[in-house]
Amino acid sequence: MLEGSLKKMRLPAVASARETGALLRRRLGRAQRVTFKGAVDLVTESDHLAEALLVRRIRRVFPDHAILTEERPELATGSSYRWILDPLDGTTNYAHGYPCFAVSIALEARGRVVLGVVYDPMREELFLAEEGKGATCNGRRIRVSGERNLSRSLLVTGFAYDVRESPDNNLDHFARFTLKAQGVRRTGSAALDLCYVAAGRFDGFWELKLQPWDTAAGMLIVRMAGGRVTDFAGRPFRQGEPTIIASNGRLHRAMLGILAPGAKTA
Repeated sequence: MLEGSLKKMRLPAVASARETGALLRRRLGRAQRVTFKGAVDLVTESDHLAEALLVRRIRRVFPDHAILTEERPELATGSSYRWILDPLDGTTNYAHGYPCFAVSIALEARGRVVLGVVYDPMREELFLAEEGKGATCNGRRIRVSGERNLSRSLLVTGFAYDVRESPDNNLDHFARFTLKAQGVRRTGSAALDLCYVAAGRFDGFWELKLQPWDTAAGMLIVRMAGGRVTDFAGRPFRQGEPTIIASNGRLHRAMLGILAPGAKTA
């Protein structure tokens, strides 16, 4: 029953992601009205336009479904289906004209993410996963890397918007991984970070204080590409958890060790 329904939901989700991405691509580099929700937490005019477009497209096809998105209150309908949307993941990058951002769309069925779509409009890469069906990029199957040695791994992370105020800011983890891994990157888009783990471009990812719209689609894409996603304690990751680690699976134990309380830098 769900498998047949997913086919009907996949095509509108992909089309909506592409349309929203095209809007963002056209507007990249234009003067933006920017407002601040915190010291470094900003939202642009394009965030609102993209969100309005994406919500309108989803509601037109699935008027009874619930919707959770970043810039507006959750639309709760009592449906067993809920769309989790991030129309512009990478807002700070976008506001500065840095072309690293994505549209992220996930579908929950009875609390379980069953469909994930992440679209990078600048590289025209569309990452897609359905529960139990593997993961693809532009229709080609993707798999996590085979790297087993942390010292040869390329990792990626990000920092929460309260990095200036909170002592729980990821800088300690960043320092430890920098001394243990071959390299650590920070792209500014958690959705793309997760997809790049799924595609084997990164070997692992960790971050704190992300929201469901940041992780829902990418988490499923990693899992369907053969990777592992947990919290920092190694428990299966659930939406709303304050910590997330995604890896190719082979490096997971080593990464958990670095993230363990009391782990040393050297």
